Amino acid sequence: MPAFSIHKTDPASRARRAALTTPHGVVQTPAFMPVGTQATVKSLTPAQLDEVGAQIILSNTYHLNLRPGSALIKRLGGLHRFMGWQKPILTDSGGFQVFSLSKLRKITDEGIHFQSHLDGSKFFLGPKECIQIQDELGSDIAMVLDECSPYPCEHRGAELAVQRTVRWAAECQTHAKQLGLFESGRHLLGIVQGSLYPDLRARCAQELAALDLPGYAIGGVSVGEPEEEMLKQVDAAAAHLPQEKPRYVMGVGTPPQLLRMIALGADMFDCVMPSRLARHGTAFTLDGPINLKNERFKEDNTPLEPALQNYTTQFSRAYLRHLVASGEILACTLLTIHNIHFFLDLMHQARQHLETGDFSPWAKQWCERYEKKV
Repeated sequence: MPAFSIHKTDPASRARRAALTTPHGVVQTPAFMPVGTQATVKSLTPAQLDEVGAQIILSNTYHLNLRPGSALIKRLGGLHRFMGWQKPILTDSGGFQVFSLSKLRKITDEGIHFQSHLDGSKFFLGPKECIQIQDELGSDIAMVLDECSPYPCEHRGAELAVQRTVRWAAECQTHAKQLGLFESGRHLLGIVQGSLYPDLRARCAQELAALDLPGYAIGGVSVGEPEEEMLKQVDAAAAHLPQEKPRYVMGVGTPPQLLRMIALGADMFDCVMPSRLARHGTAFTLDGPINLKNERFKEDNTPLEPALQNYTTQFSRAYLRHLVASGEILACTLLTIHNIHFFLDLMHQARQHLETGDFSPWAKQWCERYEKKV
C-alpha cells in the first residue's frame, strides 16, 4: 500500500479524500495541523488536542534548534516523547524565518546565516544542517530548506529564490537518504516558491516533481498578498504537482480559504490563526468570527457554537467574555480549544462530503453563510 492513497475525488473540483501513512499514525486528509512552534500549541495540553481530534501538529526546526536544541531533544528520546505527543509531527525547515526574520539573516547559495533573535549568537542553516536537525527531532514529516520570498518581490529576486530552493531540495534529499530518513517511513516534502509569478511557480513545481520526493508543499503564500493572488498561486503550483503525492499549503488560512484550496487540490494546512486569535478574544462560528470583547456578549447565555461539542461548549459567551475582559488565562485555553476544534471539525466535514460526493455544493453553501454580511 502506498504511503499516500487517494480514496475519493470530487467530480466538480480537484478536491480529494486521501490518507497519509507515517511512523506515528495515519493522517486522514484534508487535514489541518495546529501549530506548536516551540513543541507546544500555546495554552493547550496534548490531551486537549487529542480530545478535539488533532491528527498531526507542526513544530519549527529553527526555534527548537535554538532552544532547547535538537541534540538535547534527541538525547531525551525525540520530539514526540519530549512533548508528550504520540501522533504524527511535521517540522518546518526554518525557511519561513528567511521571511519573518529578514533583519537577522543573510542568504547565500550555501544556506542561511542567522543571528539568533534570542541572544544575538550566529549560526548557519544549510540543507545538511536542516535535515540533521529534523532527524534528531524525529519528526514524521520533514521539510526541505527553502527561501521564502517577501511580498512584493521583483521577478528576478523570486527567480533566484526558486533556483536556491530547488538546489537545496536536492541536497536535502541526498542528506535524508544518507541518514536513512526514508527507510524508517518518514517523509521529506519539497516546497514550491515563486512569489506571484505563475511561470516561476510552474517551473519550481516541475523541477521539484522531477526529484520524486514523497510529497510537496506550496510556500510563500499568505505573506501579505491579496487573497485572490494567494489562491491564484496555489492553483498555479498545484496544477504542476504530481497527482499521487500529498500537497501541503503552508501557513494558511481562514476557514473559507481552506475550503477553496481543498477545491484546488490541497490536502494539508497549518496556521497560527485559530490559536493566535483565541488569545485576543476572537472565536470562530458558523456565521463568521466574533470578538468577545464586544459589549453585546455581556449577557449572552448561549455557547459559542452549539453544534460544536467540546469542553468549552458548557460555558456561555457571557462567561467567556468575562474571562477575556478580566485577562484570565483560562480564556486563552477555552477559546483555543474551541477555535482549534472549529478548524479540525471543518476538515472532518470536508472529508465526509468528499466521501458522499457533494463537497462542492456543500463548501459553496458553507462559505456563503460564513461570509454573509450582517
